[in-house]
Amino acid sequence: MYMSRKADRFLDEWKHDADRKPLIIKGSRQVGKTETIRHFAAKNYESVIEINFVEEPKYEKITSDGYKTDDIIRNISLLDPSKRFIEGKTLIFFDELQKFPDIATSLKFFKQDGRFDVICSGSMLGLNYRKIESNSVGYKSDYVMYSMDFEEFLWAKGYDASFVERLYGHMAEITAISETEFSVCRSMFLNYCVLGGMPAVVGNYITKGTFEGSLETQRQLVADYKEDIRKYAEGIDQTRILNVFNRITPQLAKENKKFQISKAAPGARFKDYRGCIEWLVDAGMVNICYCMNFPKLPLGGNFDDNKYKLYFADTGLLVAMLDEEAQDDLRANKNLGVYKGALYENIVGEALVKSGYSLYYYKREDSPLEEDFFVRTANSLVPVEVKAANGRSKSLRTLIESEHYPDIRFGIKLSSGNIGYSDNIYTFPYFCAFLLKRYLKENNLK
Repeated sequence: MYMSRKADRFLDEWKHDADRKPLIIKGSRQVGKTETIRHFAAKNYESVIEINFVEEPKYEKITSDGYKTDDIIRNISLLDPSKRFIEGKTLIFFDELQKFPDIATSLKFFKQDGRFDVICSGSMLGLNYRKIESNSVGYKSDYVMYSMDFEEFLWAKGYDASFVERLYGHMAEITAISETEFSVCRSMFLNYCVLGGMPAVVGNYITKGTFEGSLETQRQLVADYKEDIRKYAEGIDQTRILNVFNRITPQLAKENKKFQISKAAPGARFKDYRGCIEWLVDAGMVNICYCMNFPKLPLGGNFDDNKYKLYFADTGLLVAMLDEEAQDDLRANKNLGVYKGALYENIVGEALVKSGYSLYYYKREDSPLEEDFFVRTANSLVPVEVKAANGRSKSLRTLIESEHYPDIRFGIKLSSGNIGYSDNIYTFPYFCAFLLKRYLKENNLK
C-alpha cells in the first residue's frame, strides 16, 4: 500500500521542468524517501536504474575511470549488463548517498549531458553534505523530506483534500468546528501524536486498525538511530552524542525545558559537548529551538546559540523513549502526566519545522514571561503558545499588550479547545498546527 506524500507533487513538478537538474532528496532514516522515489519512477520512466551503495558496495567502483556520464554508464553496465539506459526515458537513482558522497561529483556531468534524469537520496545526509555541496554546487536541486505530517496522516486514513480545505475554511473564517468533526479530528490527532509520522509505523496502524506492533516498530527505529550514531559519527565522541539523545525526553518533562548539557552525564561540560547538538540536528534526528535575545524582528541572528530546547524530529521517537506506564496511558488517551506539555510542544514544533519554519522561543530571566514559539509574517512577530491545560495565557497577553514589544500585534494559542478569537489572540486546536503557515500567509491579520 503506497501512502501519498507531499513529495509526490514536488517530484511531478521537477519532472515537468525542462531545465531540471539532478535532484538530491535529503532526510533522516525511514521517512519514506526510497519508497516515494520508487513510486514516482515507476509512473514516469521506462527504465529505472537503482543503485544502493550500502547494499551493493561494488558500485563504488563506477567512478574509477572518471565522473563523466559515459564513464559511469559504461562501468554500471560492466557490473550489471541487464541495466538499460534509454535516452530521455531513464531515471538513475543513487540511494544511500551518505555511503559514497563522491558520486555527487558526477552530477555536473549528468546535467551537462542531459540524456538521463538523476535522483540521489540517503539517510544522515546532513553529515556529508558539505562535501556533496562542494562537489556539485550549481548542478543540482535539493528537497528535504520529513516523516509524515498530520495532513499526510489524514490522507493515509482516507480523507481527501476537501476535508483539509473545510478545516482551513473554519480557521480563515474563525468559525467553530462542528462537534462531530471536532471529535473526529481530535481522536485522529491523538492517534497521530502516539504514532508519530514514520511511514512504517503509520502503515502498520492503517493496515491493522490498532496500535498493535507500533511500539515495537518505534523502538526499533530508535535502536537504528543509535546505531547510525555509532556508525557515522566521525571526529566527535559517539558516547556524548548518545548521552544528549538519551537525555532529551527527561529534560522535556521538566517545567523548564531548556536543554542543559550538565544533565547529559555526570560532570558534563559544554566545551566537551561542542558539536554534539549540531550533529543530531544535521542528522535530522532532532529539532533545535533557540532562545531569542529579545522578542523583536528579525528572527535570524536574534538568539543565543548557547540557550536552546531540543525536540525530537518525529514525536513517535519521543513516545518510544517514555516509560512503559506513560506509553500505555498515551495509547489509552488518558493521564498524560508530566509528559503532556512535552508531547504537545514537540508535535507543534515538529509541525512548524515541516512547514518550513525555524524554531525560536523566549524566556525572560528576571520574570515568569515565557513563550513557546515565535514565527513571523511580513510585518509582525507572532508568538505561538501551546497550552497543555485550559487557563489564562498571561505571557501571551503581556507580549501583545505591552508597549515594550512593538513588533507583536497579535498571538496564536494552540489548545484542546475549538477555534475562537478574543483580545488579539487567535485560538486553534492542536490539530490545526500544520495549517498555520498557510493561514498567516493568506490572511491579513492585525
